[in-house]
Amino acid sequence: MATKVRGVKGATTTTGTTAEDVLVATEQLLKTLIDENGIDQDDVASVQFTTSPDLIAEFPAVAARERIGWNDVPLMCGHEMARPGALSQCIRILILWNTEKAQNEVMHAYLNEAAKLRPDLSTATT
Repeated sequence: MATKVRGVKGATTTTGTTAEDVLVATEQLLKTLIDENGIDQDDVASVQFTTSPDLIAEFPAVAARERIGWNDVPLMCGHEMARPGALSQCIRILILWNTEKAQNEVMHAYLNEAAKLRPDLSTATT
């Protein structure tokens, strides 16, 4: 099978709104996505992080750089829409990954309160 760019999606929630809360939750989710898919940094095209509007203490990309060591991967952060009723204290990640896996072989992860967002795609919930 030829190498293609695949999307690896995940989301989690934090236990608070501090910088450390954001970093801990992001690190946990990133490690889960990396471990479940066998992702190597050299195969990552880029990563997009978004947070719910209430998480402003730290950029989630800091966890990728400082705690995972992804210094050579293009990282970008943004906010989700402030939609009424949307999940709060939520971090979402989209990894664009060069792999030979078929899209249906990619494992997505929705942790903590975010597990209710996409239980059909998630194999990891805590």
